[in-house]
Amino acid sequence: MAKYLKPFCSDCHEVSGDFLKGVVAMPARRALQKEKIDSLEKLSDYTEKEILQFHGFGKNSVKKLKVYMNHHHFSFKP
Repeated sequence: MAKYLKPFCSDCHEVSGDFLKGVVAMPARRALQKEKIDSLEKLSDYTEKEILQFHGFGKNSVKKLKVYMNHHHFSFKP
């Protein structure tokens, strides 16, 4: 019997880098990666409404992002 089998789907869902690790859940981080948003500067080019449209984002994730962004002197586009 094999000692360890890596699930096939994990290859498709790995997020490179640590951008927002521990701030928002993996589905939200994957959605940002899909849109090529890998910095707070790029994230600040979007409105809250636009971010909520991404699959994997909800009100709770956006709320966490707002707190994190404010702490680092960034904000969503008005």
